[in-house]
Amino acid sequence: MDDDTPQTPLTPIEQFGVDLRALRTARRMSVRGLGAAVGCSGAYVSKVENAKLVPSEKFAEGCDRTFGTGTLLVRQRQQAIEGDHPIWFEPYTQRERKAHQILDYSTMFVPGLFQTPEYARALYRASAPRLSAPAIESRLAARMRRHEVLESGNPPEVWAILYEACVRTLVGSRGVMAQQLERLTDEAGAPNITVQFMPFNVVPAIGTAFTLLAFDGSPTVLHVEGPQGGRPLETPKAVKTGLAIFDRLRAEALGHDASVARIRQIHEEYAQ
Repeated sequence: MDDDTPQTPLTPIEQFGVDLRALRTARRMSVRGLGAAVGCSGAYVSKVENAKLVPSEKFAEGCDRTFGTGTLLVRQRQQAIEGDHPIWFEPYTQRERKAHQILDYSTMFVPGLFQTPEYARALYRASAPRLSAPAIESRLAARMRRHEVLESGNPPEVWAILYEACVRTLVGSRGVMAQQLERLTDEAGAPNITVQFMPFNVVPAIGTAFTLLAFDGSPTVLHVEGPQGGRPLETPKAVKTGLAIFDRLRAEALGHDASVARIRQIHEEYAQ
């Protein structure tokens, strides 16, 4: 690879995994050996090293004790938690960058991939009122970087189904909403993006927001949101159920063109 090729910087959780692997291999220790030393499985260690799992505090403490690194890994883990994304969201953003298809069902807010800075900032202020202004701006910058997956030379196919509350819930102000819905309809014009609108008079197949990420050469992952944050579900049964529900939602929602037209109508209401 050409040394001048821009490289995507590692996220804090990815860097933790890289550093952990370097410490382990320098001591000629296997993943199973490290797992035995800190009280977990080798599979757990492997997932942490490959940024598929956010390490627990107990795990970081055990690694510091095993490697004699004081509190190095504990502090690195804490910095990752306080970084640009909530701790539970880091693995999702890493997978989102690698997915070739993103199937998203949103029930309350416009999906993060399509959010404007003003809309996202208002959401952060409402959902995390104790965050400092610099912390909000840091998370905002991270959220805006997620749009880079749609700007790549080979962007993923995105299929977004939005329940009507996503465009009716007043986030920030009427002006913020007008700008956000204009952005949403602009995004919907891309050939790789399909948007479907589900009106209030339709009872959806499920009331919980979720996302399916499909990859070339690896299994599809179901990401479900809840009060304690999101979590990935990778079992074939869970993914199969998620795909079946998404198909039902697609059948219940308006088609792409009709959906964009309806969102434009609501945009005009906010813009007046």
